[in-house]
Amino acid sequence: MSEHSRILASDFSLPSGEGIVERLSENNDSLARLGARHLVVYRGLDDPRRVFATLGLHDRGSIEKLVRNPAVFDWFDAAGVEEIPPLFAGEVVEKIDLASAESDHSGILVAAIAPVASVPALVGAVRKSLRRFISAGVRRVWIYQALDDRQEVMILQELDTEENAVAWVEHPDAAAEWMSGAGVGVYPPLFVGKLQRILDLQPQT
Repeated sequence: MSEHSRILASDFSLPSGEGIVERLSENNDSLARLGARHLVVYRGLDDPRRVFATLGLHDRGSIEKLVRNPAVFDWFDAAGVEEIPPLFAGEVVEKIDLASAESDHSGILVAAIAPVASVPALVGAVRKSLRRFISAGVRRVWIYQALDDRQEVMILQELDTEENAVAWVEHPDAAAEWMSGAGVGVYPPLFVGKLQRILDLQPQT
């Protein structure tokens, strides 16, 4: 999960699951020059060709530069993405750490991009249900609000095990109502995957 408060994220598929990390690790200089600082890559548990990637950004201006710049689409092309996915650009509104300080990050991610009626109400509902989240194996919850649609959110949840992640998706808590909005209309289905790599992006001299 990204440590940045501003983020650009996408959920996409590649023609082959071979060499995904290597392909996505290349051609990043132009992204770094536009303000991207970290690239985090997850790979789907059930479909190794499915990828969820986030770019941690230096500031809000970096998001605006990136989404308008053809370098982003060139990066997708170079990685072998056949259909350019929608991009989620947002900033964090809530970070909830449910794990003990000494716990390692599991790298097991459940990601959802979905519409909600009220972001403050969503945050409040999650806060009131933390015991149930902990019982389900949820370790961390990060909620991002889209910059271009304030009723759209991205929720990243770290689970302790792959089994609990699958169970959480199949039988989510009522407080995780946003999960029912994923996969509807323009929104991608819920992503369940595992961390593959975190890359620091630095412009080449």
